[in-house]
Amino acid sequence: MLIYLVAGARPNFMKIAPIVRALQAQDKLSFKIIHTGQHYDREMNDVFFEELGIPQPDVFMAAGGGSHAQQTAKIMVAFEELCVGERPAAVLVVGDVNSTLACSIVAKKLNIPVAHVEAGLRSGDMAMPEEINRLVTDAITDWFFVTEPSAVEHLRREGKAESSVHYVGHVMVDNVLYQADQLTRADTSGFETAAFKAAQAGGRYGVVTLHRPSNVDDAQTFTRIAGALKEISADLPLIFPVHPRTRANIEKFGIELGPNITLAGPQAYMAFLNLWKDAAVVLTDSGGLQEETTALGVPCVTIRENTERPVTVDEGSNVLAGTDPAAILREARKVLNGEGKQGRRPHLWDGKAAERIVAILADELAGAAA
Repeated sequence: MLIYLVAGARPNFMKIAPIVRALQAQDKLSFKIIHTGQHYDREMNDVFFEELGIPQPDVFMAAGGGSHAQQTAKIMVAFEELCVGERPAAVLVVGDVNSTLACSIVAKKLNIPVAHVEAGLRSGDMAMPEEINRLVTDAITDWFFVTEPSAVEHLRREGKAESSVHYVGHVMVDNVLYQADQLTRADTSGFETAAFKAAQAGGRYGVVTLHRPSNVDDAQTFTRIAGALKEISADLPLIFPVHPRTRANIEKFGIELGPNITLAGPQAYMAFLNLWKDAAVVLTDSGGLQEETTALGVPCVTIRENTERPVTVDEGSNVLAGTDPAAILREARKVLNGEGKQGRRPHLWDGKAAERIVAILADELAGAAA
């Protein structure tokens, strides 16, 4: 039985990689990796897939670019042609990008069952395009693979059948544990940020990532956040791998970060993991990084007003600071003074989520075929 694994952006590949490895270890299901091309990344070459331990995509649709509507439409047209030509037994989507939404709709209209990995997450913020993608995808999903208790509750409230909701743990955690283990045997001296790490007295530094439009596209908000980061950097050197849009806005708004914040280019997965895993603190607005830092027990200060991943705050090493400079500063200083929260790895975040997903899918599809 053939499953299509859909990925459209770089973080999606981190999520399907453990599923690919789990599928390769069994003989009931076959798979194809479908890259929609939502985000085309020149760095996503042979080395990237080699790092993840997965083969190159079987299909590359090159459907990226344009507005949300244009991008979604292009993906839908290309994916429909693919599904009609070779009808898979199921379509598995991950996360909350436009590819997740587009391919779910196409599959469902062709009566192909949909599995959603990372289902049920909700921020409550309808200004986030990802929130809309999550809600629509989960409205038509057949099998919900859930990472945390809040997601189970959301799906219950939305009327999903208990039998279709599976609390399995988190494939992103599977991947970060796998990659961290790989790093112990890797030569990291060639990484761009290796010199920065080596130069820090006592190996103590912080890592910054900012990319959300609500933080970096508004001059006043970005300037205030930058002021807090500049103040933190007086006590702790910071390194900031800069998203291209963020860099453009730093220049456009004339934002001054000061001498203690080192700007770097976007990092390859292993190079970035090697950087943040040893950080004293991570300051971010990334959803995935909230989870990955919790998985490895790294203190994280999230620069957002809400999070769709509350387990990282309730149980993990993450604190939600908002965008008020005083709050960001306060939470960062707690960590630096040894008063930050310890946190723990949540239930089932044990590196085996993908194995559970594949076992459930194999049973469900065998039952449907019987």
